[in-house]
Amino acid sequence: MSADLTPTYTEKGKAFERDMDYVPDRILAGERSQDPHDDLHAEQYGGVREGVRVWPVEPGRYRLVAAPACPWANRSLIVRELLGLQDVISVGLPGPVHDKRSWTFDRDPGGKDPVLGMERLQEAYLNRFPDYPKGITVPAMVEVESRQLVTNDFPWITHDLFFEWRDHHREGAPDLWPEDVREEMETVMKRVFTEVNNGVYRCGFAGSQEAYDDAYDRLWTAMDWLEERLADRRYLMGDSITEADVRLFTTLVRFDPVYHGHFKCNRNKLTEMPHLWGYARDLFQTPGFGETVDFEQIKAHYYVVHTDINPTGIVPKGPELDSWHTPHGREAL
Repeated sequence: MSADLTPTYTEKGKAFERDMDYVPDRILAGERSQDPHDDLHAEQYGGVREGVRVWPVEPGRYRLVAAPACPWANRSLIVRELLGLQDVISVGLPGPVHDKRSWTFDRDPGGKDPVLGMERLQEAYLNRFPDYPKGITVPAMVEVESRQLVTNDFPWITHDLFFEWRDHHREGAPDLWPEDVREEMETVMKRVFTEVNNGVYRCGFAGSQEAYDDAYDRLWTAMDWLEERLADRRYLMGDSITEADVRLFTTLVRFDPVYHGHFKCNRNKLTEMPHLWGYARDLFQTPGFGETVDFEQIKAHYYVVHTDINPTGIVPKGPELDSWHTPHGREAL
């Protein structure tokens, strides 16, 4: 199972609720992160809680397992590329279609991850927690030698790739968390997460008309807010790419191929919102973004795995995708 596949419902209105209880371990440059921003981010995502194990930053020790089909995993692939951590943290790429047990490495030779030697990501979870009761989610950081899960806490994985692995960033790596806008950026990211990243899932997994209508209205209120915000600035926080852009992009790039139809987010297409569409193309054409996107895997993941929404398993041929490479004109901003 995957966190982005398994809906839970409240009794009243059957609204989708995401389970955010992940393995909260951290990979830190010191025993405890000394960056003052850590506490600010903790307000949004739980911080360093009791019983959390701290693992040391060590090149080559960990493997990032991240299915390109999954938007939460796609974030980590983009940040790894932007920061130049390819030679420091290896990557395993599960295929897009899995069963109820786990993501699998069915696209690797022999159906096994070439470094971890396992067929299912589930093995890394069970190596750490033999009775692990929850869904097997990506992204996941796995210790190579022990073949054990370290953490699957996706908001902290990308946060720590920036703050804790800074000694290993490539020369000229972008400042994804500019100090002068961090507080505002956390507010923007919170709204993006609750209303857009998670909002499309609230639409798709709504268990009643009332829950769907509420989710739909909330999503499009946020999309209109983003369209307006991006009318006079190139990126969410101004003139440079930040983590906020990474987090929004992975939803936008899936919007027309999946969320518009499959999740009934169909007021209009992304391509019909000029500022958001130009912004999404701008990011897609930026090194580190587009090369992590696999539209074939994205569509296979949603349309095949979500049998409750699409019982036939038929994967649509559209939409047309060549326009992602057309000029965006955002340089003028």
